[in-house]
Amino acid sequence: MKETLRVFIVGMIMGAAEVVPGVSGGTIAFVTGIYERLVSAIQRFNPMLVRDVVRDGFLTTWKNVDGNFLLSLFAGMVISILSLASGVSYLLDQYPIFIWSFFFGLVIASVVLVKKQISRLGWDIGLIVLIGALFGLMVSNLVPIELEPAPVYLFLGGAVAVCAWILPGLSGSFILLMLGLYRFVLEAIKDLDLMVLLVLGLGCGIGIVSFAGLLKRLLQFYHDEVLALLTGFMLGSLVKLWPWQHTLSYQLKPDGSQIPLLQDPVSPFAYTGITGHSPELAIALIGLLMGCIGVLGLDLLARMESKDTSKSDNH
Repeated sequence: MKETLRVFIVGMIMGAAEVVPGVSGGTIAFVTGIYERLVSAIQRFNPMLVRDVVRDGFLTTWKNVDGNFLLSLFAGMVISILSLASGVSYLLDQYPIFIWSFFFGLVIASVVLVKKQISRLGWDIGLIVLIGALFGLMVSNLVPIELEPAPVYLFLGGAVAVCAWILPGLSGSFILLMLGLYRFVLEAIKDLDLMVLLVLGLGCGIGIVSFAGLLKRLLQFYHDEVLALLTGFMLGSLVKLWPWQHTLSYQLKPDGSQIPLLQDPVSPFAYTGITGHSPELAIALIGLLMGCIGVLGLDLLARMESKDTSKSDNH
C-alpha cells in the first residue's frame, strides 16, 4: 500500500505538470526514480499481449506487465488532470513568476540528479548533452500552427504529444499547443467530450507503446548516451521555463484567458520595463528553492523506498 500510494502521488504530480505547456511529466518520472520502470512496463503492451493472457492467464500477465504500478500511476494522472486543471490554470494566471520559478528549480535539481546516473563522462557525452539542449531550444521556439482538429490530425497529434510526455524536458501539452490542439483538447476534457478523448487516447496509446519499445532498447544498449540526451532536453527546456518572459503572441482559451505562444526570455529588470510589473525577485527565489527542495525530497523518498525493498528481498 505504501508503494501504491507513492506511485499514485507521483502520477498526480505528473498529471498536474502536464497541464502546464512547457513542463514535462517525464521529468517528474525521472526525478522520482520510476522512469525506466515506466518505460519497461509500457513497452510490454504489444500485439503479443493477447496471446500471453490466453496462455498464462490474466493475473500472471497483469503481474508481468507491472499492472498495479501502471494502474496506480495513470489513475493519479487522470484524477489530477480532471481535478487540478482549473487550479493549475488559476495559479498560472495569478502567480506566474512563482509557478515558473518553481518549475525552473525543479528542472535544475533534476539535471543534477540525472547526471549522477551517468556512469562515465567524456567529450562524447558532453556533445550529446549539447545536441539535446539545442534540440530542446529548437522545440521551445517552434512557431505554432493552426489546423482544423479533424480526427486523423487529432490521432496523430496525440501520438506525437505522448512521445514528448515520456521524454524529460519535452512537454506533451506544449507540443499540443504548437500543433494548435491544446485549447481544443482542454475544452474536450472540461466538457468530457468522449469522442474527442477516445480518438486522442487511441493515438496516445499506440504512440506511447511504439515509442516506449524503442526507448527501452536504447536504454538497454546505450544507457549513458540516452541519459545524456535527456539531460540536454531538460537543459534546453529551461528557456521555456524562465520566469520572466516577454510575450509576443498568445492564444485565447475558451474562458477568455490567454495562453502565451511566442515568448522571449528577458532579465527581471527588462521585464519590469516591458510589462510595468514587479519582477518579484523574493517570490521567484522562494519558488526556485521550493522546486529544488521538492525534487531532492522526492529523490530521497525514492532511495529510502529502494533500501526498504532491498532489505525485504534479503529477508
